[in-house]
Amino acid sequence: MITTVPSDFRAVLPEGGRLIGLDVGTKTIGTALCDAGWSFASPAELIRRTKFSKDKARMVELIAAQHVRGMVIGLPLNLDGTDSPRTQSTRAFARNCEDLGLPILMWDERWSTVAVERTLIEQDASRAKRAELIDKMAAAYILQGAIDGLVNA
Repeated sequence: MITTVPSDFRAVLPEGGRLIGLDVGTKTIGTALCDAGWSFASPAELIRRTKFSKDKARMVELIAAQHVRGMVIGLPLNLDGTDSPRTQSTRAFARNCEDLGLPILMWDERWSTVAVERTLIEQDASRAKRAELIDKMAAAYILQGAIDGLVNA
């Protein structure tokens, strides 16, 4: 199941459970995890993109190790809310993950990278450090927004 509706996603996970958040880029996939009670999200791992099969295999390992019950994938919409070419590729990525058997929530990620980058700049992180952290922190930002929305769904 792939949905953009939080209440539909919540309906298939009435008991909650750990979620993985993904910020899917062209070069990396930022990952984040949340607790089973959907209270807080934390950055996890940065997956450097190679072939989709290898990327997916790494995600499967992480999902199994962390007992993940659902996925939240950041949906990069245009500022006016319409789809962009990246939106289409992210939707295709989600469709390719459907066979993992986890419900997938596509979550609006507009401004997530900007918000995270501002935070890192405020913390005086170097440009190199920001480049290493930004995608997995963006995944945590996306996941936190989603779980906040799910708790209120």
